Amino acid sequence: MNDLSNYRKSYEKSELLETNLPEDPINLFKRWFHEAEDFGGSGEVNAMTISTIGLDGFPKSRVVLLKKFYEEGFIFYTNYDSEKGKAIEANPNVCLSFFWQEMERQVIIKGIAQKTSENISDGYFDTRPDGSKLGAIASNQSEVIPSREFLEEKLKKAESEYQGKDIPRPENWGGYIVTPLQVEFWQGRPNRLHDRIRYTGESDFSWKIERLSS
Repeated sequence: MNDLSNYRKSYEKSELLETNLPEDPINLFKRWFHEAEDFGGSGEVNAMTISTIGLDGFPKSRVVLLKKFYEEGFIFYTNYDSEKGKAIEANPNVCLSFFWQEMERQVIIKGIAQKTSENISDGYFDTRPDGSKLGAIASNQSEVIPSREFLEEKLKKAESEYQGKDIPRPENWGGYIVTPLQVEFWQGRPNRLHDRIRYTGESDFSWKIERLSS
């Protein structure tokens, strides 16, 4: 048995106080994101966990990459026919979470996912390296395949088919934007008395700000 009960860490790097809060969560997220970026920690700052409710009724979490955020929401890209795509189609309620270990911070976002417009998906797809474009064409994401060689052979066929040609975005590949309904910011503090601030969207498009017990 691997007993982890003695793993301990004291969180002492920062604080999150009401005296320094913007009126909306996007501005605070932007501040935290760039602070994590400037800190130069390991890993990808835009890596986030997205949790969906699968068609089997179970929640499932996986890491994807955030590609854009602004007042309307958080954008990522995927295969619409993937397991997560089918889950979102059936139930668009999702949860995003960021963990910036070096900053001792978490952000947890509850929201509604919907497909971005085709022109947004096209615009992003055009910026991808050709290898990534061809990978999106070759891979039927989440489907069972007989071997690694099967997938590599599909990629070779795609490379041959589109050699010297523009590579089109597959119709079943594109973006989702997650419109936030609630955003929680978690800052580690000493003695497990962490700072937790929650923004909840109101009907007049303002945000209610509350402090939660650690």
